[in-house]
Amino acid sequence: MEFLFMSSPHTVLEQSFKLNSFRPGQEQVINALLAGRSALAVFPTGGGKSLCYQLPALMLDGLTLVVSPLIALMKDQVDALQALGIAAARLDSSLSKEEVQAIYDGIYQQQIKLLYVSPERLKNERFVQRLARCKISLLAIDEAHCISEWGHNFRPDYLTLADLAKTLRAERVLALTATATPAVAADICKQFAIAQADHIQTSFARPNLQLRVTPCGAEARIDLLLSRLQKHPRNAATIVYVTLQKTAEEVAAAINAAGLMAVHYHAGLPDDEREQVQNQFMRGEVPVVVATIAFGMGIDKSNIRAVYHFNLPKSIENYVQEIGRAGRDGEPSLCEMFAVADDIRVLENFTYGDTPTAESLRALVQHLLTFDDVFDISTYELSNQFDLRPLVLNTALTYLELRGVISAQSPFYTEYKIHFLRDHTFILAQFDADRAGFLQRLFAAGRMGRKWLSLDMLTVPEQLQESKERISNALDYLAEQGWIELTVANLRQGYKNNKTMQNADQLAELHHYLEQLFAEREARDIQRIHAVLTFANNPACLSQQLMHYFGEDGALPCGICNHCRHAQPALMSLPPVLPLTPAQQTLVAGVKREAHVALQQPRQLARFLCGLPSPATSRSRLKSHPAFGALAGVSFSLLIEAAAGA
Repeated sequence: MEFLFMSSPHTVLEQSFKLNSFRPGQEQVINALLAGRSALAVFPTGGGKSLCYQLPALMLDGLTLVVSPLIALMKDQVDALQALGIAAARLDSSLSKEEVQAIYDGIYQQQIKLLYVSPERLKNERFVQRLARCKISLLAIDEAHCISEWGHNFRPDYLTLADLAKTLRAERVLALTATATPAVAADICKQFAIAQADHIQTSFARPNLQLRVTPCGAEARIDLLLSRLQKHPRNAATIVYVTLQKTAEEVAAAINAAGLMAVHYHAGLPDDEREQVQNQFMRGEVPVVVATIAFGMGIDKSNIRAVYHFNLPKSIENYVQEIGRAGRDGEPSLCEMFAVADDIRVLENFTYGDTPTAESLRALVQHLLTFDDVFDISTYELSNQFDLRPLVLNTALTYLELRGVISAQSPFYTEYKIHFLRDHTFILAQFDADRAGFLQRLFAAGRMGRKWLSLDMLTVPEQLQESKERISNALDYLAEQGWIELTVANLRQGYKNNKTMQNADQLAELHHYLEQLFAEREARDIQRIHAVLTFANNPACLSQQLMHYFGEDGALPCGICNHCRHAQPALMSLPPVLPLTPAQQTLVAGVKREAHVALQQPRQLARFLCGLPSPATSRSRLKSHPAFGALAGVSFSLLIEAAAGA
């Protein structure tokens, strides 16, 4: 595809995107990128972030690589770009081998201008090696708040993106987010060397959204929701957000029982069922979706008339993202939060449950330090071995990297399978004696089945005295030529023990460092929950409060939220921390006496009683135990105390 470097941004906007004008902030971001500078774009949900990299991609002569955690969004954007005649592609697990190879061919032939990938793909050594051959004019990072450990949705995979930008020699970087507080924005700018002048933030004001906070009792809110829905036009697109998967199912059932139409959506549904619900909602076939936060990321439906928070959101950042899906067409829309104090305890328990036990962290560190030099791990195996959820495990490994205890090496697949599309003699004849000899030894080192030659990458490199990189590059080349079909399996992450732990004092300090980091993350997440409580109780304009939270001061009251229209909101207070009843104490002691291997530590037992699964409880099939989740509304700290003393 011919690039348009001689055109002006306005010309490309009109001719390629069929738009007449830029939205606020877009042109400023685009001009910074075209001038060769990196930028941070902080625009509200629906503010037009994607055009900020899509348009420059057509004016730059290399590839624009877009990193996004949202597969649904990637698909929608690629489909929309292709409909405009723009050469865009995505790489994800849904594609066939032939489709993947066609995309690589298009990249090498400079026929593809935008390539969308997930952050997980960037841990694939074969992908990074292939991409390193290309000119990366722009690296665009969506949901960039995930980079910052100060952010509400920190993702360890994102921490490597600053190093990746250097590895790929990306000429400029664009970080994009809808939810960056001043601290998060400063962290992003520091990591990517973005000048303050190129941190471009537009207003969070959404004058067409009427915000309401309605304190109520837990029993009353279903009737309150039904009364609201019954007043809507029957086809009004509405999202109802809940915290728990079972609540999504129960609330949707109650709506249907009242003679209205609703479906539920959560991460526990099969992929095809989730896709069906999403498509029904997008087409207007079902007006109401009752969903956990798994729904809505990447949903581009302009006429959503209402967003209800049946349960409290876990942070102001989540709240802003979720209400930002309403009224994108500019028409008046309602966003109402049912403020039930009991939800605070459930959200707190989720946060406490995410914090790993000190014993698990110490056992993990001890295990990693047993390796002398370079080693590799399966995160799936370690997650089960040390009862650490995958996100928590990856966060711990990232913290150890930042501390310099270990260094990440290239991840690699332990199993390569080759199906020969041309015979050995033909392939070997294409190379000089040295390369042909290498390939002959490589093929001989495999185990031949009926159709496939299997190579064990844990043993073959050492057997041949060759690097993994040479072997994988050679096999990639043969596959690109169409001489073999290549499949890979069993990803392992490589690390190097930097041997910085020389004595027991250093090891004790490291343990304290890790435990402190997770404790600080826990404290920040609890603060975010309590910020929602403060937001609900503060009599100030709700819109004003949100803008102040994200560093935008001086805004006038909106005049339409229920805080503006009623001088004093009904206050919601934290539920009191009541001591455990004798029956609850008996339950804790009884489960502890059962002596389940997965519930040996007080925090493990507390998690179990709150209904928070972990790798150990899942492996032991304890989710069906009658006590699982039996004390979901009880203070987590009280349960830990009771579990330790029972």
